[in-house]
Amino acid sequence: MSVLRVLGRPMLASMFIAGGLESVRRPQDVTPVADPVVQPVTERVEALPDRTEQAVRLNGAVQVVAGLMLATGRMPRPAALAVAATLVPTTLAGHRFWEEDDPDARSRQRVHFLKNLSMLGGLLIAADDTGAAPSLLWRGRHTVRGVRRDARLVRRSVRAGAKPAAAAGRVRGKLPR
Repeated sequence: MSVLRVLGRPMLASMFIAGGLESVRRPQDVTPVADPVVQPVTERVEALPDRTEQAVRLNGAVQVVAGLMLATGRMPRPAALAVAATLVPTTLAGHRFWEEDDPDARSRQRVHFLKNLSMLGGLLIAADDTGAAPSLLWRGRHTVRGVRRDARLVRRSVRAGAKPAAAAGRVRGKLPR
């Protein structure tokens, strides 16, 4: 694994581990801010908890677990996707700069919104990073090409061997027994 991955993944994951731990420990701190985003989602998705506090805890737990997985390089691509999925509602709930009346507060919230958007971009890049190993899609295509090439070689060798074999069979058929 490259030095950039060894250093970069924990750096990217650190914010999610710290923020996730805070959400798990004290969900009541962000529940009022999260409620307008969580309630419409929980009404549509039955698998999510009904109470905002529980949804915040769940979101935090996913951030901690996936952040640790990303930081340690254990299944980093799915971990990056999981953290990215938790970042969207977190950003929409916590940094609604368009609703701020105070210009200073609006500016601060916009900076945090854009920071989260940047982290989302980094997570998407991490989710696409194969670690210099070919992706499963490439491996599948490469295997299919290899099988097709082998099939063509077999077909050619069968055709090349069939003509002389047929000729030998005709000659043998004409020989007395």
